[in-house]
Amino acid sequence: MCNLYSYTSSQEEARRLMRILDDRAGNQPPLPAIFPDQMAPVVRTRKDGAREMLPMRWGLPPPQPGLRPVTNIRNLDSAWWRPWLGPRWRCLVPANSFCEWTDARPKVPHWFALGPERPLFAFAGVWRPWTGERKREQGEHLLYGFLTTEPNGLVSPVHAKAMPVMLTTQEEWDTWLRAPADEALQLQKPIAAEQLQIVATGELEGPLIGAAEKTGPAKNPQLLLPI
Repeated sequence: MCNLYSYTSSQEEARRLMRILDDRAGNQPPLPAIFPDQMAPVVRTRKDGAREMLPMRWGLPPPQPGLRPVTNIRNLDSAWWRPWLGPRWRCLVPANSFCEWTDARPKVPHWFALGPERPLFAFAGVWRPWTGERKREQGEHLLYGFLTTEPNGLVSPVHAKAMPVMLTTQEEWDTWLRAPADEALQLQKPIAAEQLQIVATGELEGPLIGAAEKTGPAKNPQLLLPI
């Protein structure tokens, strides 16, 4: 399960590569650590067909009351997700890297990216409006989550359960945003292992990651930022 990722590309780069006409995220600073329930930029298609970027909160309503918000979506056969799989509700979640912790203890964070320069990609996301209380804010919220799939050969030794669905090309972005559901959902598959790299781990002795093995994600998450 991916519950930490980064988005550090400039807004100009994201607008250009993702063909965003309306950037409602404003002067978005780099986000080196995005955790569940935080706000982050999401790209969706407007009714007129243009793409817009706007902030949403990470974590969709759960199928049952009392459960945690859903950040990662795997079982698309579930009736709970079926109404939200049409083009209107699909979105791109811009990212530059994501983190997975080892299944075995001690929990060691590993950051995955398309290369050492961490080029921009997108998670295959789903969004929806929701009314209620989140982060002590009562009212209308825009919420998002993203798809996961079986891990590839690079991720599985670290986290054997799942990895995010990563979209890396203009064609994949177009398909996810516009295609009928049966065609778009064919993208729910792992990226090839050779396209992905581990760009940082908790074993590194850097100013942000070096102490991760001792502190763990819950106690000191700021130490887990990618360097």
